[in-house]
Amino acid sequence: MSDDRLIVALDVPNALDGLALCEQLGDAVSFYKIGLGMLTGGGLALANELKQEHGKRVFLDMKLFDIGATVENAVRGLAQFDLDFLTVHGDPHVVRAAKEGAAGNDLQILAVTILTSLDRADLDAALIQPGNIADLVATRAARAFEAGADGVIASPNEAAMIRALPEAAGKLIVTPGVRPEGADAGDQKRIATPAASIAAGADHIVVGRPVWRAADPAQAARDILDTLP
Repeated sequence: MSDDRLIVALDVPNALDGLALCEQLGDAVSFYKIGLGMLTGGGLALANELKQEHGKRVFLDMKLFDIGATVENAVRGLAQFDLDFLTVHGDPHVVRAAKEGAAGNDLQILAVTILTSLDRADLDAALIQPGNIADLVATRAARAFEAGADGVIASPNEAAMIRALPEAAGKLIVTPGVRPEGADAGDQKRIATPAASIAAGADHIVVGRPVWRAADPAQAARDILDTLP
């Protein structure tokens, strides 16, 4: 089984395309992320198949946000799929509800701090309080940990600051916005290389397009893993 610090994002339209990509990647990748974009294309069925039939680890990236009771019920339903990670927004009431819904299962709840596709101008447009993004991310991470989150989602740029928090002891940091040297940034604004992300304190890195758009996806995944410290 490959190094599970690399999580490959299956940002493809449907479960059939996702399964075909997983077959291409074979033993090169052991951990996959399935996001909201595939939810109506059989995403949950693919998650279950990867977990139960192929022995892969699965990260369901739903970024849930709602009133506490709704989040709790949604997480309780998703927990039956025996998945590894599930994302919710990092607001404390959401995190607490998600942990209640996951009670009795091994599903780990990861709190989204600030999306890696956003910059300060985006936060201003959304009426988010003023301040440096890294400081806001660290504060949201600390509050999410206090609310019971098993880990957080943050850009590589904030990983070291989060890892230094007292509240982060024993917690996971998962970083999207990871691009191999020379890769196109795409829609991400706060990025770093795989090696820099791990060195900064990330436990897992999430990479999508640089792997599945490669001529040889399995080799692209192996090349990323070869750079990790």
